[in-house]
Amino acid sequence: MFGIAEIIALTVSCLILLIVIFSYLYFMLPARSRVTSLTAERAQLQTNLKKSQDILTRDKNTQDTVRRITDSLYNFENVSLQREDEGRMELYNQLNQLIVKNGLRNTSGPTYTPLDPLGSKTTPGKSTSTKWQTAYPGIAVAVTVEGPYQNLRQFIKDIERSKQFVIINEVELQRATQSDAAATVATGEGSGTRTSLVSLQLSMATYFQRSGTTLPTSQEQ
Repeated sequence: MFGIAEIIALTVSCLILLIVIFSYLYFMLPARSRVTSLTAERAQLQTNLKKSQDILTRDKNTQDTVRRITDSLYNFENVSLQREDEGRMELYNQLNQLIVKNGLRNTSGPTYTPLDPLGSKTTPGKSTSTKWQTAYPGIAVAVTVEGPYQNLRQFIKDIERSKQFVIINEVELQRATQSDAAATVATGEGSGTRTSLVSLQLSMATYFQRSGTTLPTSQEQ
């Protein structure tokens, strides 16, 4: 059936087929396997990169948070709080001035009780209170004043607006002790009549800078 030409053509075709099969097995399959491996590696690297970016973002956010907290604490301890020797005298004078300014009558106090920092050793013979103690030294103040309700509100507002770091812990309103005063306090808006006198018992505390400690800012850190 076949002549010499056909046999030669068939032989060459079989040889070419063998070369194609060999090339497929030797080059194509390893290349496909390599592509699959590289694709999986790329996906893993992208996942690792995303995780690294998330960690870096969290670290930056944490650093920013720490910086803000450090700067806020620095401003509080070195700007908002006064030195104990200066703040103590200023508190005495300011409280007396506010009582006179708002036309109030001082019926009890002011009594001043030192507040030692938490964890400090109390000096023998020194009276101190532990109820309002914090990490900072301070003074607890108790005072009772009488006057019109509006004046008492302004008195409390002036204390809250003062430069001293003052915390009002307890406020108690009672009937005025004067027998000739109309001691009535209206409910609703909470304001009394112009002729009514109210007694205000006020408990507050002020705090000062800790001696010998200066907190570094975030830039200094």
